[in-house]
Amino acid sequence: MTQHVVVGAGPVGLAVVDVLQARGADSVVVTRDSTPDLPDGVEHRHADVVYPDDAVDAFAGADVVYQCSQPSYEQWVEEFPDLIHGVIAGVEAADARLVVADNLYMYGPAETRLTEDLPYLATGPKGQTRADCANLVFDAHEAGRIEATIGRASDFFGPRVRDSVVGEQVFGAAVAGRRATVFGDPQLAHTYTYVPDFARALVFLGERDEALGEAWHVPNPETVSTRRFVELVYDAADTDPGFPHIVAVSDWLLTLGALVSSPLGELAEMRYAFEEPYVVLDTKFRDTFGDAVEPTPLEDAIAETVAWYRDQQARGEPETEPVHIETTPSEAGESA
Repeated sequence: MTQHVVVGAGPVGLAVVDVLQARGADSVVVTRDSTPDLPDGVEHRHADVVYPDDAVDAFAGADVVYQCSQPSYEQWVEEFPDLIHGVIAGVEAADARLVVADNLYMYGPAETRLTEDLPYLATGPKGQTRADCANLVFDAHEAGRIEATIGRASDFFGPRVRDSVVGEQVFGAAVAGRRATVFGDPQLAHTYTYVPDFARALVFLGERDEALGEAWHVPNPETVSTRRFVELVYDAADTDPGFPHIVAVSDWLLTLGALVSSPLGELAEMRYAFEEPYVVLDTKFRDTFGDAVEPTPLEDAIAETVAWYRDQQARGEPETEPVHIETTPSEAGESA
């Protein structure tokens, strides 16, 4: 049986485990610190794969490795390249195939819809780091050291997703009957990726030889404005926090908040994604693979996410502290 090794036990890694478990696959989860709550039959290995020797041991016997881990947001520049070096070393030693879960930061601000053939023009440190990491993966593939492919997603939502621009700030707020906080102009179109769809696409890419050596934007639900997305969340939650539903953090307020808040300081680099339409095209994936991975309809994906948040609320699970600035709607500029 093919052995699948998932690096990381965050929302994406655990969603990949869900897909593999549904297929009855032999699965292993590798984490550095935590001991995640895993389904029966899933093996757990503790290892810090930043260190190549540890990665070699952790990936022993692997046929496919899914790199779904990342350092803490503020440590990307210092730690991400070493993480990727370690993962590559472990994959090479195992003679496995590498599937990387990636985002879109490397493109930087783009005055067009996002496609895989855009150059890496990020000017901020996080975007440049993501570009460097992608280049490390593809350099190793082209050198014949490993077989690798990369799946790229936009901003996440879905079960287990709390630390996202539409995590606790939108879904958590809606279920609790609070106003949602969003960044930039909520009138603009913005593509959001449903994490279970992302996971299905990653597993699929790992199975296809024609996916190797390339990056792929995974299939996404329809793109709507952030305002419309939030409206659908509140419709699914059936809560009414009063008017307005949305408090939008404007550019200048985000800049001011960055001076006093580390999370906002880290987010400030990506403000461009909320100041212009941010539309991600998955045409390459669909043209190549057809309907092999059909995205969940947006309203269904939102309803499933609301159900997960409501279940956590019923269980009394603590919320992750959302990124927050004290504002009133008038101070926040655009509001709904």
